[in-house]
Amino acid sequence: MTLETLALQGHPGVHSSMAASITARIKEVRSNFIKECFCDFQNMEHRMESVANVHGIEFINDSRSTNINSTWFTLESMSKPVIWIAGGIDAGIDYTQLKPLLRAKVKSIIFLGMDSSYLISSMSDLEIPVTDASTMEEAVALAYFAGMMGDVILLSPGCPSFDLFKDYEERGSAFKKAVKQL
Repeated sequence: MTLETLALQGHPGVHSSMAASITARIKEVRSNFIKECFCDFQNMEHRMESVANVHGIEFINDSRSTNINSTWFTLESMSKPVIWIAGGIDAGIDYTQLKPLLRAKVKSIIFLGMDSSYLISSMSDLEIPVTDASTMEEAVALAYFAGMMGDVILLSPGCPSFDLFKDYEERGSAFKKAVKQL
């Protein structure tokens, strides 16, 4: 079985699949059954969830990434240029640890939420276009117009959503709704 045939892509998906396959083999589950499961597995909603492909631009909902570590793994797994939608409530999160990864993977950043001015100023040295949006609809529209065929628009906030949304699920659902309205 090759990595490309796994339903869960990126390092987190590969690591999870490897751990699950070891456990399954210890329990003497047949290899063919394991392979079939890993190729057909449906990911959790709001975790690296493929939402749509609009004119060659892929939209991914990773609203469940409410901390820097989760967002780091998501960004690290991207193989196409990313337009990153991030932000929410500043919970003392230090985005600077993401800067090397942002320089390598991200072509534009859109911050959404009450604390976007702080986040924008913390990214000013990146030489990546950074803007803010006041609604999810605005963030998705800005991202879409900044994108081009072959790009990924990724909602992976890296922080809690309690400023504009009651939780990550409501935020992710708003993202999917905004994408479907394009």
